[in-house]
Amino acid sequence: MACIHSNVKDILIPSEEEELEMRPMDFEEFCWALGRDGDFPLMRRLLDKAKPFGAPASGSALHRGIAGIFRLYLMVGGMPGAVDAYLRTRDLESADRAKRGILSLIMQDFDRHDPSGAAKAIFKAIPEQVAGGHRCFSITAAAGRIPKGKAGGIMELLRESKAALTAWCALDPITGLQFLPDLNAFRLFVCDTGLFITLAHWGRPFAENKLYTLLSGGAPSADLQGACENAAAQMLAASGNRLFFYAFKAPGGHLQAIDFLLSRGGGICPVEVKIDLRGRSKSMDDFRLKFKRRIGQSFLLRDGDLAREKGLLAIPLFMAPLI
Repeated sequence: MACIHSNVKDILIPSEEEELEMRPMDFEEFCWALGRDGDFPLMRRLLDKAKPFGAPASGSALHRGIAGIFRLYLMVGGMPGAVDAYLRTRDLESADRAKRGILSLIMQDFDRHDPSGAAKAIFKAIPEQVAGGHRCFSITAAAGRIPKGKAGGIMELLRESKAALTAWCALDPITGLQFLPDLNAFRLFVCDTGLFITLAHWGRPFAENKLYTLLSGGAPSADLQGACENAAAQMLAASGNRLFFYAFKAPGGHLQAIDFLLSRGGGICPVEVKIDLRGRSKSMDDFRLKFKRRIGQSFLLRDGDLAREKGLLAIPLFMAPLI
């Protein structure tokens, strides 16, 4: 009996096992960790009424306060180890060290399952391709040519790892149906934007990561577009949405893309992320014209206050979990 007890110690039998899906803390949970329990109920009330935080946005203390916490969330991320490191030290470099440890473990796991190194190379290339505005992820640019039979297994490994999020290109946005994906066209995002920011400067010291400098400064910048698109993907996925985007030819013949497509109430809801936007989104206007009979609410996620603009609801990026 002693031998049996020794061999089964700490092992769960099937009837005791419970499978849980672990993921990074979302923005609401991050707010709770900082003791800001009232932020999301207030944001929900404002969004329900489409009521701005204050005019002008730059003068709204409420908007500035939540935007500051959101920028902190982007820098720290939602991985429990990184959040714990920040809460203990209030130091972004400590959180960055924790994230580097997490990323090292993720990449070691890729190496164990894929000795060719392709999965790790693809994962490391995500920030560059997102920030570079690639309409679709290029496996070849990230990892060279991979035999067709092997590429599918590597992509499945990335998806099963939960370290990467996949957004599929919709073949045709059809109202009321789940969007049919083009399995040969997709975008990849990092599961946590805090990890994205650290991975974007992998191999360089914390002090050289300009994304921390830009986010700490608080001003919108085109250099933050990739990180903000990743944040939108993370928040929409955490809210239970499958990720889709759409690429199409505009009336002039040039290619346009909508960052994300949602289905709400029998209509297509296009979502664009434009952090350093001055004026309207051309791709959003062209998409709304092309599919005007199928369009539901359209969303523009930006660095600015909440406002309605001719059929478009412009909202701060930090409100993405609520749409």
